[in-house]
Amino acid sequence: MNHDVIVIGGGHAGIEASLAAARMGAKTLMITILAEQIGASSCNPAIGGLAKGHLVKEIDALGGEMGLCTDATGLQFRLLNSSKGPAVRGSRAQIDMDRYRIYMRDVCLNTPNLEVKQEIVERLIVEDGEVKGVETQLGNRYLAPKVIIASGTFLNGLIHIGQRTQQAGRQGEFASVSLAENLREMGFEIGRLKTGTCARIAGDSIDFSVMEEQPGDERPIPFSFRTDRENFNPEQMPCWVTYTTEETHRIIESNFHRAPLFSGQIEGVGPRYCPSIEDKIDRFRDRPRHQVFVEPQTREADEFYLNGLSTSLPTDVQEAMIRSISGLEKAKIVRWGYAIEYDFIQPTELYHTLESKKIRGLYWAGQVNGTTGYEEAAAQGLMAGINAVLALRGEEPLILGRDEAYIGVLIDDLVTKGTNEPYRMFTSRAEYRLLLREDNAHLRLAHYGVKLGLLPEKFGKKVAGTKAQIAEALEWLRSHYATPTKEFIAQLEAMGEQRINDKTAWIDLLARIAEPSREKLLELLPEFAKYPDEVIEQILVEAKYYRYIEKQQQQIDRMHEMHTVRIPEDFDYRKVQGLSNEIVEKLEKATPPTLFEASRISGITPAAIEILHVYIKMAQKGKA
Repeated sequence: MNHDVIVIGGGHAGIEASLAAARMGAKTLMITILAEQIGASSCNPAIGGLAKGHLVKEIDALGGEMGLCTDATGLQFRLLNSSKGPAVRGSRAQIDMDRYRIYMRDVCLNTPNLEVKQEIVERLIVEDGEVKGVETQLGNRYLAPKVIIASGTFLNGLIHIGQRTQQAGRQGEFASVSLAENLREMGFEIGRLKTGTCARIAGDSIDFSVMEEQPGDERPIPFSFRTDRENFNPEQMPCWVTYTTEETHRIIESNFHRAPLFSGQIEGVGPRYCPSIEDKIDRFRDRPRHQVFVEPQTREADEFYLNGLSTSLPTDVQEAMIRSISGLEKAKIVRWGYAIEYDFIQPTELYHTLESKKIRGLYWAGQVNGTTGYEEAAAQGLMAGINAVLALRGEEPLILGRDEAYIGVLIDDLVTKGTNEPYRMFTSRAEYRLLLREDNAHLRLAHYGVKLGLLPEKFGKKVAGTKAQIAEALEWLRSHYATPTKEFIAQLEAMGEQRINDKTAWIDLLARIAEPSREKLLELLPEFAKYPDEVIEQILVEAKYYRYIEKQQQQIDRMHEMHTVRIPEDFDYRKVQGLSNEIVEKLEKATPPTLFEASRISGITPAAIEILHVYIKMAQKGKA
């Protein structure tokens, strides 16, 4: 019963952690409460979305499984914000939640070096501040120098439906009570959060004729860079949109006194950006209606998810409010909506590797770190699995910077700032989002995946070739110029583009093209026909935002240079104007040797680092 890595949990975080560790050659054990629920979608049957799509693409670019599984089991694919700039677009897919779960279960059961056990971990085995393994409810002891906790909502999980509660990690599944108590006894800073889900409706009881149809994209884009894009043509299913009514709102408001959210029954903090319907009605009383997305859960379309109608109201209220919505008057409820409270660790107790500061060899990943969403969980699981194996080997950890990946932003936010509400990824959280686009995730990160052994060398060579072609084309565009001859001006005007009056670098000219396309590029520069579509797409984006990207890259270069600056041993933080007392106290206590080390302290903001940098330079000049 000896292993290299033990992963507690078979959700999205546990899957990526287990697969990464096993594929890197570590003897890995996944312990999960129900083996058939590996990869279950507890809430909405969808992957991706705004900023979340970035995370899935990055997981894929590092060698994770989520993107491949989504492409294999997707029911509908859409690119959100398609009318906006590429930096804020987000891929989203409805998935067949049954097929997704079966796919992930089968991958886990058939991956070399990975063993799966259906048991409940009750306590950690810890000696001299270092994890040694786990003990389950069956009395089995499994030993490993690295343990990853990816318990999702199962730690002390408590479900609420009206005034009724039940201990569970997910409807119909046991909660992990003993392990939660064990972690509290060890002195971890444990908090309480809440999330929820909506009722599921029988498909044959829905009147779709009065709803708005929402089809998928005509030319769907796969999530995985390893999926054959040219031949990716899944059979897509529509989603539907309907709306709450004044009657819906009346029913909910008249039952506020029975809502666990308002009665004091629920203590945990819920997700601000995905509130329950009762919370929305309470906070936005002036709105006459709210959108409800009616989404298929499987290809058989026998059950639908009511996105936007998450609730913990009593069952009689749920039925009344659902049947007050257009198209759902005869709805048959298959599963009731509910809220769930669960324990989480304050993530400031973790290093950027996601290893515990308190117990060596213990890693945490997913919702247990205070996040919400499948994608955030999977990203953490992947990084925890990678870093656990790198630590086993005695190698340097993989810590992605905020300038490298949304995953880097996610983990840095968690471990330096902590959270008191479920953390959700947004594009606005990334300072360098023009550089961190969905479309270039593989160009940014695939070299890590290849080096770790999570991606094949063949894929790495293909990506390297694509990067070289893009670099070649961009260098040509920067160093060659268009001349405002009569013929060229006439060509621009015929294309409906602005004329130029002076000699202009081609990269600046392309930035002025109103609606960049392959056709326009080749009309202006037919010699670029030698480049494949993927390269041309990158050229058009990079050229369009060239000056902005250049500016962001300069900011990143300054930041990297700044992080190497040493902090004098006798530096007096109290003489620095603009630092809060809290930040000063943290810096005095930690005495970081460099600005990079200072930036890794919980609660030290980028703005504080900028101020310190200025004062250190001033102090150095004063001494000179």
